[in-house]
Amino acid sequence: MEKSRRKFLTVISAGLIGAAAGRSNYAQAPGPQPTTPGAPPTTGTRPLVGPEISPTTLKEAEKLVQFNMADSEVDLAASTWRRGMAHLYERRTGPRKVELEDTLAPAMKWDPMLPDVNRVEIRDRFIRSTSDPGPLPTSDTDIAYAPVAKLSRWIEQRRLTSTRLTQIYLRRLQQFDPKLRCVITLITDRAMAQAKRADEEMAAGKYRGPLHGVPWGGKDLLDTAGIPTTYGAEPYRDRVPNEDATVVKRLDQAGAVLVAKLSLGALASNDIWFGGQTMNPWLLEEGSSGSSAGPGAATAAGLVGFSIGSETGGSIISPAMRCGVTGLRPTFGRVPRTGAMTLCWTLDKLGPMTRSVEDALLVLRAISGHDAGDMGSVPSDLDFDANASVKGLRVGYFPAWMQDKSATEIDRAALKAVEEAGMKLVEVSIPDWPYHTLNIILFAESGASFEDLTLSGRLRELRVQTPDFWPNVLRQSRFLSAVDLVQADRFRRKVAQEMARVFSEVDLLLVPSLRDEMLVITNATGHPSLTLRAGFVEVSEARSDWAPDPQNPLPKFSSPRRVPHGVTLIGQLFDEGTMGSAGMALERIFGVAEERPRGF
Repeated sequence: MEKSRRKFLTVISAGLIGAAAGRSNYAQAPGPQPTTPGAPPTTGTRPLVGPEISPTTLKEAEKLVQFNMADSEVDLAASTWRRGMAHLYERRTGPRKVELEDTLAPAMKWDPMLPDVNRVEIRDRFIRSTSDPGPLPTSDTDIAYAPVAKLSRWIEQRRLTSTRLTQIYLRRLQQFDPKLRCVITLITDRAMAQAKRADEEMAAGKYRGPLHGVPWGGKDLLDTAGIPTTYGAEPYRDRVPNEDATVVKRLDQAGAVLVAKLSLGALASNDIWFGGQTMNPWLLEEGSSGSSAGPGAATAAGLVGFSIGSETGGSIISPAMRCGVTGLRPTFGRVPRTGAMTLCWTLDKLGPMTRSVEDALLVLRAISGHDAGDMGSVPSDLDFDANASVKGLRVGYFPAWMQDKSATEIDRAALKAVEEAGMKLVEVSIPDWPYHTLNIILFAESGASFEDLTLSGRLRELRVQTPDFWPNVLRQSRFLSAVDLVQADRFRRKVAQEMARVFSEVDLLLVPSLRDEMLVITNATGHPSLTLRAGFVEVSEARSDWAPDPQNPLPKFSSPRRVPHGVTLIGQLFDEGTMGSAGMALERIFGVAEERPRGF
């Protein structure tokens, strides 16, 4: 089993024999002779296409696919390849008579709900906390760090205007971005216009809800009409879309104010983009982790009220951990991705990053629901009561994981907090299966999504060209086997069945946040997760998503540095409400959510 999220980017499985055909001209021999009228099509009569294939070519390709044939079988395959198989590579070799638009999703889609498993009944109910937010702080900094749950009450009570709050965040973004490099595009004019409109609407008695007038930042893979959406990558830095992403539209409808497009690791991996590396406000010597690097850093440093990140394989959880914020990765299909960069059609998810658990649910409510532009999105109710009791909830945990050296005392203390909250701990287990092989799905789909970028050679424009980064990985993905992709998809279904068994025994899971098995499994099965700050640990060396580089060692500290550490809850499919209630109960017991990074 692999030990870190970055390592799976270098694990590439079986290769595609046809890749050996290369990219030669699409040479054609004369077609088959006419057949008797009414006769069925015959096999093996297509024109010869592609370059010559010799037995030696296939013998070398056998090393990629790890499949060996007898010499006579190799001879037969080589002699018939150009007539029987090479024509299937029209997408690679041309003439490419059909364009596959960026918005075109595959015909196959992932449905996390298994047909033979009873779905948890979810009511459409949302009850936020009713506690008094207290007096408005006199300090702009104190206002900036307040959770949305308080900001929204102050705005609703007309003690704070959206215009003032927006100005506070715009100033902080300008002041602290040089340290963090978390902003790709600052959105001043649109933000001030939205804030003014919010104030006018509330003065006229039109209140849109708890996000009305609250400034937010979006990971720069969400399309914004007339404003650059760059994917953090050099080839797209001048890309300006014509329409807002659905999530942006929904937040506009909720009255939220977009103040910044925030950084992401290029093409949604790690934390380096064309403007540099986004840094962790708690420890400026290390990156903020990726790929939702900017949302994590900006939210932690009080530069936005909340942010929207995305996750395919850990990109909300990891920066939430590093930067000490709350990250909610919704059930696959709950939040539509229309107008967001596609990395992997059956894995991508959009979700909130906030400074409190309740904030994450407030944002989730606004962005949930089906959208026709995303074939993976589904109608989904959200049942959340901020005042609900969590007593009796069954929380599963993996004993071996909690005793493993990769777990911390904070993780183990969280188990005691579960019991203190009145929830019941239940030991669970899963089979020792090769879960990392599910990443074939990620690599194959990302290879398809960025095919044009790969074939055009523009991957060379990316700043980072390390072995564990996209340029190498996307090129390697061209050699993946279609058969292995189908087998990985079948394995995905088997893993989903195993998770259904586990959730027949528990209501939630509590896991070490960056445990590889659970990151891969739950991103593949589509289960929701909630990562929240649980305490602090000390580190003697900066941490990184990147593979070790002996030429550029990570900074070491003579005195250990204190940094946040979080734990992660995994919820039942579409049951984010229960997950949120449990998270709020644990947040109160942990008592560390309000501590801030120094210097911000």
